[in-house]
Amino acid sequence: MSKNRLEAFSDGVFAVIITIMVLDMKVPDGGTFTALLADLSIFLSYVLSFVYIALYWNNHHHLLHASEHVSGGILWANLHLLFWLSLAPFATAWMGKNFAPAPVALYGVVLLFAGIAYFVLTKSLVHSHGKDSALALSIGGDRKGMISVTVYAIAIPLAFVRPWIACCCYVLVAIMWLLPDPRIEKSIAN
Repeated sequence: MSKNRLEAFSDGVFAVIITIMVLDMKVPDGGTFTALLADLSIFLSYVLSFVYIALYWNNHHHLLHASEHVSGGILWANLHLLFWLSLAPFATAWMGKNFAPAPVALYGVVLLFAGIAYFVLTKSLVHSHGKDSALALSIGGDRKGMISVTVYAIAIPLAFVRPWIACCCYVLVAIMWLLPDPRIEKSIAN
């Protein structure tokens, strides 16, 4: 089965997610920078989520570019990922408006399950292409993916103690993923 439709559909969903997130940001009441500061948590939540969606889009693009074909199972694994990412606008808006333990923890739950879904998608693609394929060799043991899921799992309960520490964990994982995995880019070039 061709991967073109999966890529096109996924790109559309990523675009809609980002659009919904930006539409949730409202113009502040007042024409001063102080009025902007009142909505700083909303803006920072949006920035963090935009970075995450961009990271998923970028890595998803590289992952599919290194793939040769998709199967029905891969389509479902991809939809599983898109489901969790589609919850990002809601979690972002709630955390931005109410920087409190429950919204910060829910944001982490969305990140955790999106990370797990990406891991499942990756493993589905590797299984479909074979353990000796260029894709499998370029992904390796997916250490960054495992570290990400672990940090999210730690940050969720931390959100109930110190929401700022949980958010710092989310930021650290995003920083870790800012550059696409060079192993995948090398396999694409070869």
